[in-house]
Amino acid sequence: MEIAICDDETAIQEQIKAWVVQEQQGISPKLYGSGDSLLADGTQFDIIFLDIQMEGANGIETARMLRERDEEAILIFITGIREYVFDAFEVAAFHYLLKPIEEQKFRQVFRRAVRELEKRGNQRRELLVVKTKRQNIILEKGNIYYVESRGKKVAVHTAGETIEVYSSMHGLAGQLGTGFYRCHRSYLVNMAYVAEYSHESIILSNGAYVYLAKEKYGEFVKAYMRYLRGQAAGNSI
Repeated sequence: MEIAICDDETAIQEQIKAWVVQEQQGISPKLYGSGDSLLADGTQFDIIFLDIQMEGANGIETARMLRERDEEAILIFITGIREYVFDAFEVAAFHYLLKPIEEQKFRQVFRRAVRELEKRGNQRRELLVVKTKRQNIILEKGNIYYVESRGKKVAVHTAGETIEVYSSMHGLAGQLGTGFYRCHRSYLVNMAYVAEYSHESIILSNGAYVYLAKEKYGEFVKAYMRYLRGQAAGNSI
């Protein structure tokens, strides 16, 4: 498990590090004093504790740049101002901790984050069998960003490649389950990767842009909020 702590106050870095080590023996978090230094490292982290108010790139700006890299890290913001929670939604933050950080609250949020990592690992092992022209391919559902209709075929866009398969959008929607949403007649998105949305489009965490039918906007928002609540069950901001 790779963990980063990014805060411009050394005392807070060391305190969070001590709590993490107590919770997860054998883990040694990496410490950063600025968002710029965290971004310069390039390490793929599982959990990032990120201060919002910092010199240079602040926490929100840093988080946006992390998401542009296709980062799937669990982001936990640290802030002294509660109002920043609304900005945190834009970058799919997992939670936020208010300064001064209470130890009990920290441990509660950190344990939820660890459980979320474990759950994601289990979800990635859920398999989907699809048929191409020459063979059957087994995919991990958690690796699928979105599905796109292409005439009589559909394109399955995964973390590593795009695969054209023989299936219908309706059929795949049924196989993929409630974690996916039919946002347009031609698109089916994995809600785990939704980074931004408007009345006309959805942007995924890998930068992919898909259409959102205007008449489905309200339904999508409700479905996405249900999805977040289901993922949270205590994780949500």
